[in-house]
Amino acid sequence: MFGSAARTAATTRRRFLGTASAVSAAAAASVACGGTPHRIRLGTGLEGGLFHEFGSNLAAAATRSQALRITTVPTAGSVTNLEMLELGTIDAALALADAAVALGTRGSAIGRLYETYIHLAVRRDSWFQHIGDLRGARVDLGIAGSGAALTADRLFRTAGMEPGIDIIVSHHKLSDAIRGLRSETVDAVVWGAGVPTPDIQVPALVRLLGLGEWVQPMWERYHYAYDRVPVPANTYPGTAAFETIGVPVLLLAAPALAESTVVALADVLLHHSGALMSERARGFQFFDRRWLVSTGDIPLHPAAADYYRSEHG
Repeated sequence: MFGSAARTAATTRRRFLGTASAVSAAAAASVACGGTPHRIRLGTGLEGGLFHEFGSNLAAAATRSQALRITTVPTAGSVTNLEMLELGTIDAALALADAAVALGTRGSAIGRLYETYIHLAVRRDSWFQHIGDLRGARVDLGIAGSGAALTADRLFRTAGMEPGIDIIVSHHKLSDAIRGLRSETVDAVVWGAGVPTPDIQVPALVRLLGLGEWVQPMWERYHYAYDRVPVPANTYPGTAAFETIGVPVLLLAAPALAESTVVALADVLLHHSGALMSERARGFQFFDRRWLVSTGDIPLHPAAADYYRSEHG
């Protein structure tokens, strides 16, 4: 009985691995014989932001593959990408995992990418020391349609402040929000990015408030397991170490995306990881197989799962 079960398990595993290898080989053979590479539209983020930079790096890495070509589509970010994925106007998307869970998606994950660090900045000379001090303040939560704006909204609600009632809310891209902080038309700015985020004058202009203590309360309220991530001292020159909220970024596939295209994308993630991350965030991010498959509440696409298993050897 046990011998039969073992043989069945072994056969099932070989079938899993064979499927992934066959899909990958078929895609490569098709192109080698004059076939057309798979072409996909990838929803990214605002130009100049880490989403868009990652998407551009992914597209550049894909050009070295015979099987895949990627056209990046600049968007407002996660929420917009999820909407476009549902409408079928893009084939794949970058999205913060909490947004994907909160809004729901029929798409599945090709891989977990890098960690987005949530930042909360106030003017260096302001009296604000904790998020609770911002009741009644003017807070820019980031551009509407972005995942970071959704996370920021959740953060303030968890801290007992309803956006639009207990804080005065605005939504701008980061460069404009920082200008508002400098001109004192905004009291605080929230954004999500890698660390260090470039062109943020810490501590000359702004102070960053620690947010690590809010990870557990946010889980209790929203039932999403946010990460409590450390930011080492001098990550921003002259700053002490602090903790903040981390949210993984996922690469999502539209439901209709071909299995061979999913495998081609997974192959780029696994074998070209060194070319994908921004230089400024490289020391805080990494890819390996275990990280890629840890997609949490969003299921890993079966073709991607089979491919990662096959590459495990």
